[in-house]
Amino acid sequence: MSQSPSLMVVGDRHTVRGTGYSLSWLGGPEGVPLSPYLDIADADDLPWMKLCALSSVHTRSARDEAMVLHAPEVRHEADAVVIVVRTESPAWQARSFEVRCTADSIEITLEAVGEGDLTDVTLLGGDGVLPTGAAGIFRSGFDAHSLYVPSPTEPIAFVRPIWSAASLGVVGDADPGRLNGVFSPPPLALAFGRTPADDALIPGEGPWLGAWLRSPVEALRFTTMRFDPVDGGALVRLAYEGHTHVEGTWRSPTLVIRPVDSPAAALQAHRADLVATGNAPAASPAIVPWWLQPIFCGWGAQVARGGAPAPDLCRQSIYDEFLERLARASLSPGTIVVDDRWQARYGTAEPDLDAWPDLRGWIAERHAEGRRVLLWFKAWDPAGLPADECITDAAGRPVAADPGSPAYLARLDAIVERLLSADGIDADGFKVDFTQHAPSGHTLRSAPDSDGVWGIAALHRLVGRLHSAAHRIKPDALVVTHTVHPSFADVTDMVRTNDVLEHDVAGRPVPVAAQLRARQEIVATTLPGHPVDTDQWPMPNRDEWLEYAHAQTRFGVPALYYLERVGEGDEPIDAQHLAAIGRTWADYRKNIG
Repeated sequence: MSQSPSLMVVGDRHTVRGTGYSLSWLGGPEGVPLSPYLDIADADDLPWMKLCALSSVHTRSARDEAMVLHAPEVRHEADAVVIVVRTESPAWQARSFEVRCTADSIEITLEAVGEGDLTDVTLLGGDGVLPTGAAGIFRSGFDAHSLYVPSPTEPIAFVRPIWSAASLGVVGDADPGRLNGVFSPPPLALAFGRTPADDALIPGEGPWLGAWLRSPVEALRFTTMRFDPVDGGALVRLAYEGHTHVEGTWRSPTLVIRPVDSPAAALQAHRADLVATGNAPAASPAIVPWWLQPIFCGWGAQVARGGAPAPDLCRQSIYDEFLERLARASLSPGTIVVDDRWQARYGTAEPDLDAWPDLRGWIAERHAEGRRVLLWFKAWDPAGLPADECITDAAGRPVAADPGSPAYLARLDAIVERLLSADGIDADGFKVDFTQHAPSGHTLRSAPDSDGVWGIAALHRLVGRLHSAAHRIKPDALVVTHTVHPSFADVTDMVRTNDVLEHDVAGRPVPVAAQLRARQEIVATTLPGHPVDTDQWPMPNRDEWLEYAHAQTRFGVPALYYLERVGEGDEPIDAQHLAAIGRTWADYRKNIG
């Protein structure tokens, strides 16, 4: 058992000291009820944060605006000092802000008693009215210069100035302000640094202050965790969107704050904390040798063909041409990914017989060659599904498959059976994409038979059901996802680094190989032991494509996307370029045995 931190009281100043930090506040009538802040500092008493004791648990029917903050109450536990600030608001019968100080961490949890449908929950700040007359939204202050965000974004900014916003979750696409779902979900963690953000990819020297959410994955019923800064202050906002009903006592996910040496150390601590508290699996998958063989994925080659939308070029005849091109170049991938879109309809995932007249026979030919085949699977898509298995909009139109619906989950089981079983199409697994297309919105409605699961928890259930069905049918099946949160360790076999991006915040191009390195470091830290699908889409030019291909073998399983042309300039790929790919594969295969 870890040692409890110490509590000292000098005059009206109360100070808790742990390993590497202190938390202090002013007692008495001039303290927290009047000025709702507690001070977090490092071991040398250099300030890290003015922690706002206001927080909010808003509902559809009422905003949680604190009318009264009571003086902090302190209790001692065997391994912690706990500070509780009770608030009064019209939204709840009782509300409290709990700060649990352990030997090495500060743990913040909100509690609400009453009834309501959660909308936004805010930590490190919230709505209130103070005795001074100051009112509105209050935020914590940070004595830091940089913010580390463990998720790819456009513009590319793993490291950014402290007063930059960040969104971590399962909602996004390529539209402005939404290209932040490349990892979906990413680790729900941030790190604050004292050094300025001088490089978009490389954090500055320590010390750093890590912060992450601790929660069972089934309780992650929000779509996004947002770092919300304004004019020198910031709070963390969890978007529940009205789809979590509370009746009785509800406790929020815990925000853990801990001094660390680096952002990588923060991610390591995040995973270790989730494993230690039973909120993430400790084990990594038992790797099957064929998983590690080089991959050919048809998407980039489809796009490079041009003349039609790339999904229309996912055809058996065209993939045969790709295989002929590979054979002429003496390239022998161990795995072939049939990408978007071999399906007639995404939601029901039956083959498009016009494009793929004999998908089962085509896969059998690949098996005879000693290869495996993965099918691209579009998560959430409702195309072809009955509305009563879907999340719908206010007009009743399907928006997404509903993993809370037993009928949909039974359908998903049948889809996987049809696609992977020896009596079906006999594929070997899935490349799961578009996990960032989770349904989001206050007016959306769950399916009639749904239990209403939402947000990250809903995605875990969806991917988990597909993964368990795949392994029940084929024990050595491979399920590839871009779900990088530690709690997804048991529902993914291989983690895909996903699409590379383009520019930093100054508009400068960021080398694609450098992006791969930064992403792989996050994956290796949060999901250690999981193989990494290094992707290869999109490539800006042929030179960077070749550099990326060389880097792939250092960071994971190489994946080839291009065969004929590459890059924005439509540069041709000649025999010598494919020969260079072949040499990297040969060296890679020597290293994996």
